[in-house]
Amino acid sequence: MGSGVAALAIIGAAGGTALGLSSHGTTTTSSQSQGSTTLPGGGSGTSGGTGGGTNGFTVPGYGSGSGSDGSSGSSGSGSSSGTGTQTAATPATTAQKKGVVTIDTVMNYDTSSQAAGTGMILTSDGFVLTNNHVVQGATSITVTDETTGKQYQAEVVGTDATHDVAVLKLQDASGLSTVALDDDGEPSTGDAVTDVGNAEGTGNLVAAAGTVTALDQDIQVQSESGTGTESLQGLIQVAAQIVPGDSGGPVLDSEGEVVGMATAASSGSAEVTGYAIPITTAKAIADKILAGESSDTITIGLPAFLGVEVASTATSPTTAGVPVAGTVDGSGAAAAGLVAGDTITSLDGTAVASNDALTAAIRAHSVGDRVQVGYTDASGAAHTVTVTLTAGPAA
Repeated sequence: MGSGVAALAIIGAAGGTALGLSSHGTTTTSSQSQGSTTLPGGGSGTSGGTGGGTNGFTVPGYGSGSGSDGSSGSSGSGSSSGTGTQTAATPATTAQKKGVVTIDTVMNYDTSSQAAGTGMILTSDGFVLTNNHVVQGATSITVTDETTGKQYQAEVVGTDATHDVAVLKLQDASGLSTVALDDDGEPSTGDAVTDVGNAEGTGNLVAAAGTVTALDQDIQVQSESGTGTESLQGLIQVAAQIVPGDSGGPVLDSEGEVVGMATAASSGSAEVTGYAIPITTAKAIADKILAGESSDTITIGLPAFLGVEVASTATSPTTAGVPVAGTVDGSGAAAAGLVAGDTITSLDGTAVASNDALTAAIRAHSVGDRVQVGYTDASGAAHTVTVTLTAGPAA
């Protein structure tokens, strides 16, 4: 896997249905808006562009790269005070590694498109807290417990794209060491902190010492393509060398307890400004996910998935609808016989004229639901088929 691991940043629904499965201008439709860019510190793809690391937003001004961190400018709000110090990262100590995992994913069924990030073990039986953008679009997740070196396959328990939180479950895990969560409230401006993460996706945890420079910060983040912005609120701002791959990792206080989860970074100079979700906020969302409480922002499990690759241009310009470039093996669309050259015109009798409309219609359903898909084939003949929705990539 390449070292250009997506910079950590917010996620949130980017809009559209971009989920790069190949480099020939196709996207994949699932029940969630998947985004089509990367984040500062989340994950990155080895193939670059839309084929690699298509999973989130960058904090504007983080830097430049191919299919990785690029974008320019930055913005934010909130009262910022104090100055911070930061030093070069060093290998994490045994104590700093305790309960911390590295995360590697395959994106969108494409083994050449991979991403990397960090996570924190919450329970001894393998529930892991991370950023949503670390796993967004993932179709295979491998997690390494950095305390023991043991690898596990992981399943998505639930995600909250709006607040950039996700919970994973490690398969067949037991007796794991967990992170120590701070229970004293948020840190104060000027406090010394240390970010621990899978910097640059190398699989080796490093520690970056720094200082809390502000609390309750709101930041605007922009997609790498420049097509949209999202906001994260109530963040801890730190002066520390938070870099791509650190997303989802712990920000530790002087006692070695987790006060935040690294989620974004921006830099317009030699100094990096990092942002972390307060651990109290992240843990509260994780608790709702673990309780199975879905909401407007929380998705439990994996989203429903139609399984079509959407062509960038219509095969027949005279037919209104969503042009199909192909289907994903094993998906409901493939089983129902949809093929490249078809144009989807309706779902459950309601016309769909765009990728966004089809995504919104699928989003209203659950895995296992049966939907009626109306389409025209390449010859222009109209058909209706019943499609059973399968589980798609992580939302």
